[in-house]
Amino acid sequence: MEKPLLGKTVVITRARGQAGELSQLLRNCGARVIEFPTIEIVPPDSWKGVDRAIDNLETYDWLIFTSTNGVKYLFDRLRLKKRRLAEFKDLRFCAIGPRTAQEIEKAGVKVDIVPEQYYAEALAGRFRVEQLKGRRILLARAKKARDLLPRELRKLGARVDVVEVYQTKAPNISGQEIERVFQENKIDVITFTSSSTVENFLQLYEENVGLTPPLAGVAIAAIGPVTVNTLQKRGIAPHIIPKSFTVRALTEAIVDYFTVET
Repeated sequence: MEKPLLGKTVVITRARGQAGELSQLLRNCGARVIEFPTIEIVPPDSWKGVDRAIDNLETYDWLIFTSTNGVKYLFDRLRLKKRRLAEFKDLRFCAIGPRTAQEIEKAGVKVDIVPEQYYAEALAGRFRVEQLKGRRILLARAKKARDLLPRELRKLGARVDVVEVYQTKAPNISGQEIERVFQENKIDVITFTSSSTVENFLQLYEENVGLTPPLAGVAIAAIGPVTVNTLQKRGIAPHIIPKSFTVRALTEAIVDYFTVET
C-alpha cells in the first residue's frame, strides 16, 4: 500500500475527542501524527438558556446546528429532560455540513437543509429561497461564534433565537510540554480546523513559552475560509487549503502538497 506521507510529521490541533478520524486518515498515508489539542469542548456555564429553548421548542419552525458538538450537547440535554424529538412534528432541521447532518439523523429525524459549502455564508444563502418572514428559528451553537448567520436570517424576516449549547476553551498545557512537542520533533505540517484552534495555539505558545511559534519551514493546513482568514490576520499564510471542508479533503490536500513538492 502506498504511503505518500511516510517520514512526515503532522500536528493536529483539534479537540482530543474529535481528532480520531483525521489522525487515522493521516496514519493510513504513512504520516507520524502528534495530537496536540488546542481546544477543549465543554458544557455552557449555565443550562438556563438551553432549558428555556427546550421548553419552548414546539414554538420554533427551524432548528439549525452549525457543528456536531451543538447536536451532541443539545440532544443530550433533551434526553436528560426526557423530551423526544418525535414530539416536535413540525420542526424542520438544518445542518452546516454532512457530518453534522449525520449526527442529527442518528436521532431518527430528517435534515431538510445542508448547504453545498459548509460555512455560515453558504448556509445563509441557502435560506434565501425559503419563506422566512415571521418564522421562528433556534440556532444552537458555541458560546463564541460569529454573528453573521443570525444577522442574515433576521434580514430575511425570521425571528432568531441563539442558544449557547457548548463552549470551547484553551486546555491547560505546560510550557515544558509545548517545548517538547515543537523543539524535540521536526514538524512538517500543522493542521487547523477552526478559528479557535488557531487563536488558542498562538495563545498557548506565547503565554507559556513567551515566544512566537517556530513555524519556519512548517506547512500550515487550514479548513475553511474563516480559519484561513484568522490565520492571515495573525500574519500566517496557510500553504494547504482543501476545496471541500472535510478532514478527508484535508488529508488529500496534504498528500497533494507533498506530492507536488517532491
